[in-house]
Amino acid sequence: MTTLDAPATPDAVVGVTKLRKEDAHLVTGRTRWTDNLALPGMLHLAVVRSPMAHAKVTRVDVSAALDQPGVVAAYTGADLQEHWAAGLPCAWPVTEDMRAPVHLPIATDEVRYVGDAVAVVVARSRYQAADAIEFVDVEYDPLPVVTDMEAALADGADLADTTLGSNECFTWPLVNGDIDAAFDGAAHVVSRRFVNQRLIPTAIEPRAVVCAPPRDQREYTLWSATQVPHILRLMLALTCGVPEHELRVVAPDVGGGFGSKLNVYAEEAICLVLAKLLDQPVKWTETRSEGYQATVHGRDQVQDLSMALDADGRIRGLRVELLADMGAYLQLVTPGVPLLGAFMFNAIYKMDALSFTCTGVFTNKTPTDAYRGAGRPEATFAIERLVDEAAHELGMEPFELRERNWIRHEEFPYETIAGITYDSGNYEAATARAKELFDYDGLREEQRRRREAGDPVQLGLGISTFTEMCGLAPSRVLGSLAYGAGGWEYAGVRMLPSGKVEVVTGTSPHGQGHVTAWSQIAAEALGVPYEDVEVRHGDTAVAHKGMDTYGSRSLVVGGYAVQVACDKVVAKARRVAAHLLEASEDDLEFADGRFSVRGSPDAAKTIQEVALAVFAAHDYPEDMEPSLDSDATVDPENFSYPHGTHLAAVEVDTETGRVHLRSYVCVDDVGKVINPQIVEGQIHGGLAQGIAQALFEEAVHDDEGNLLTGSLVDYYVPSAADLPTFVTDRTETPATTNPLGVKGVGEAGTIASTPAVINAVVDALRPLGVHDVPMPASPRNVWEAIRSASAGAESSAPAGTQGGPA
Repeated sequence: MTTLDAPATPDAVVGVTKLRKEDAHLVTGRTRWTDNLALPGMLHLAVVRSPMAHAKVTRVDVSAALDQPGVVAAYTGADLQEHWAAGLPCAWPVTEDMRAPVHLPIATDEVRYVGDAVAVVVARSRYQAADAIEFVDVEYDPLPVVTDMEAALADGADLADTTLGSNECFTWPLVNGDIDAAFDGAAHVVSRRFVNQRLIPTAIEPRAVVCAPPRDQREYTLWSATQVPHILRLMLALTCGVPEHELRVVAPDVGGGFGSKLNVYAEEAICLVLAKLLDQPVKWTETRSEGYQATVHGRDQVQDLSMALDADGRIRGLRVELLADMGAYLQLVTPGVPLLGAFMFNAIYKMDALSFTCTGVFTNKTPTDAYRGAGRPEATFAIERLVDEAAHELGMEPFELRERNWIRHEEFPYETIAGITYDSGNYEAATARAKELFDYDGLREEQRRRREAGDPVQLGLGISTFTEMCGLAPSRVLGSLAYGAGGWEYAGVRMLPSGKVEVVTGTSPHGQGHVTAWSQIAAEALGVPYEDVEVRHGDTAVAHKGMDTYGSRSLVVGGYAVQVACDKVVAKARRVAAHLLEASEDDLEFADGRFSVRGSPDAAKTIQEVALAVFAAHDYPEDMEPSLDSDATVDPENFSYPHGTHLAAVEVDTETGRVHLRSYVCVDDVGKVINPQIVEGQIHGGLAQGIAQALFEEAVHDDEGNLLTGSLVDYYVPSAADLPTFVTDRTETPATTNPLGVKGVGEAGTIASTPAVINAVVDALRPLGVHDVPMPASPRNVWEAIRSASAGAESSAPAGTQGGPA
């Protein structure tokens, strides 16, 4: 629930809740998922995947599969090798000497993780194809398997890829300020190691692809459950050698992505090539276990941090050493993901020096890439955990240390030690409101009473005061790291003669509510009814260009483009209205969709009347084209920087290790709000995923590279029953980097919630000598942390005394 109702005038469109236009067809089952598509003559594809994490492929025989019922074709990697113009792309090289293995859609000589494709079978039904792959005979010569990042970097280590010569993908440093001076003069140095475990994105809709060859038109049409139809079109053209203008990509209804669907996957390239070879439509849809193997994973970092502080608790410097698991191959933006966190480790805090180094490591595991937050959750987790640890070592209340170091609201805009500029914020206001809603002081008193009573169920309070950067910015902000990131976005606005409006956007939603929010922006800007705006997206034949959806960029860049395009429409309409009213443009006022002559309000034309007049093309300025339609391509000057304060209360059973999330309060600042209900939905969904990392989810591989959590039986995705009712609220400091004043919201809940919950768990167990609990804080991990702390206390106790809980 939320306690904040956005004030608005009775006629306001922006800033008020409008029921989502997208929902009617979703809840009535009229959706158009990729897997729903059934085209005449469509064939079905199944992929033969390696059961070994690392091996030479010595033989692949598809002849027996070709004899199976319904089978039309079967191909090995060697059969299709000449059809790839290039390997699958990595569009974000982060250093000049970065190692990047060639990643063919189907392996030819070496497999590098369990799930690597080695052959494909095409049949007349999905089930015939699935049955036939059992008859593909593949022989492997096992190679050493690399699963541990630190071992992978040791001298003489086995190689995850025999073609690369090293398991090190890259090493990328960022050093600002005099880091040695900061530590040499420090009164306190606090050092910790944290592990962000590997996670598996679990969108409700599995990945699916359908590709149809040209028929009446020259172009191939590829439907995919993707976040990035425009990027996918370009990259498939480069990978498969199909001219870009002969390829149309459509993202129909997409049932969630969370970053896992922003890649260019092998199956998309395979479907395009096979549609070309067979001259028939081809479909592939993953099973859940197949997706857990072959769809990218997230996180997987080892983080070593040291913080230097003065005697009074002022942070002087921060050293960060990261190991980031790339997995077996580089996906579209894999190397850049952990480096986004480089600019967020300083978080909301002032400090004199920052040293950051990240080493990317190849292993024989599923490739990693962006997962909701992409580098920023990992950084936020580390710094917020470390601040709590520093407060404990200095004997300070956790909020006191934070307040002593955070950027004050009057100091914005503020250039951080990482070299980026936060444009606006008010950490004090968000924190004060969160503490009030949480009853922080009352809960601390309850915690004191429980500890004094020796209650086996202890109360813990966790804090996360965070900021993040979202809406990928151009190279003038991040320098060379931004290569391939893409900051710009496109929108077009079409004024129809009937007075209706079409908005075309280059962003591609997968549940965020773009159709609703973009309709509100356009309706407000043009003064037309909200119901009269139609938003078109997700089809490269409709939206001819765009940079798509990821990194909470859509509103701050795509919505910005819609606003600029609308402003251009109004400017054109003003000229025509002045002509029709026989008035000077300077004498016209525009409000609520109506041009009126200043001082003569009865002399007026609505923007719809102007649009009809332009369409009729009889009465408009001579030096003007008969069109109000306008396009806009905007490139933001900076990121947007949402922030907030999240507070968690947990009850931990010290006898069983069970953690119960009792309450959760968050106060977020996402700038100006377009639709409060959409903001709430994004926050709630983000909280669920961040809390899931803290308490429930972990992808586990054994030493041979086998995924032990390869289905929903073994990989615990929480349900609504596992989560409390969230109390949410907002403060509002408008962004100065876009005319809407908006900031991103899609990833905020995920970024902030994980450290809040783990800080609460550790806070509950500090009297027992526990200073860290590995994620997820499952009953087993918590119980083992308690047992380990107790054993350590006993071993260090003087003779004749009993060590144990304080």
